Amino acid sequence: MKIEIDRDSGFCFGVLSAIGKAEEELRKGDGLYCLGDIVHNGIECTRLQKLGLKTINHDELNTLHDTKVLLRAHGEPPSTYNIARQNGITIIDATCPVVLKLQQRIHKQYREMDPATQQIIIFGQKGHAEVLGLVGQTDGNALVIESSDEIDLIDFTKDIFLYSQTTKSASSYSQLIEKIAERVKEGHRFIHNNTVCGQVSHRRENIRGFASRHDVILFVSGRKSSNGKVLFNECLKVNPHSYFIESKEDINLDLLKGVSSIGICGATSTPKWLMEECRDFIMTHQTE
Repeated sequence: MKIEIDRDSGFCFGVLSAIGKAEEELRKGDGLYCLGDIVHNGIECTRLQKLGLKTINHDELNTLHDTKVLLRAHGEPPSTYNIARQNGITIIDATCPVVLKLQQRIHKQYREMDPATQQIIIFGQKGHAEVLGLVGQTDGNALVIESSDEIDLIDFTKDIFLYSQTTKSASSYSQLIEKIAERVKEGHRFIHNNTVCGQVSHRRENIRGFASRHDVILFVSGRKSSNGKVLFNECLKVNPHSYFIESKEDINLDLLKGVSSIGICGATSTPKWLMEECRDFIMTHQTE
């Protein structure tokens, strides 16, 4: 039986950097708080928790004073930084550089625009941590839409400045741009910005190719990962024998009987060691 781990799967740069910063601080032995799950993978979060990382929510942040708090790759709105300054909290900022640049672009646009005649639209998942941080750059005034089905929410009597959450599908974003362009009224501007992360968007195409090369696909991801759901669906499109698992405990060995080729892949929030653990589990049971 051939078992291959997708070399393009695993932590993206932003997540890898955030975990690296957390581990660096934890080695100092002082403990560290993280605002929200550092990554949407429960097993990796548990590993870091054992090293001393304590996950908190925004309500708990308000009660902390004179301590260190890590901001994960998704980024945070300005209000979080204000609370930290007021409470004497040292921020370990692990915001992904791609997300940070997007925040800065939206903030600049918002400060320069006239809200009476112009508007900022964000294509993203409502309530997602990154999107909350982006909306925060506009004092909560940006409109978030999740699909082209919601374009009726847009005020087409105003100029439109469109941005996308960095992890959204590039093709879905292109479709949204086309539909908005069809509705733009004469005399009004429609400016759409290319803000989808290339590293993430390229994985969709790559993972389809990987999934098509194997008899069975084991997709390893946390259930809370929106990126994981998207990439798993890409696997399913080309390989109906694709199975979503969180760890080796979820592997059904009966599904692997008589299979000659197994592909193991995962989300941008899936650690390599977890995929390797799944591979080793299968190899061990092969010899039994």
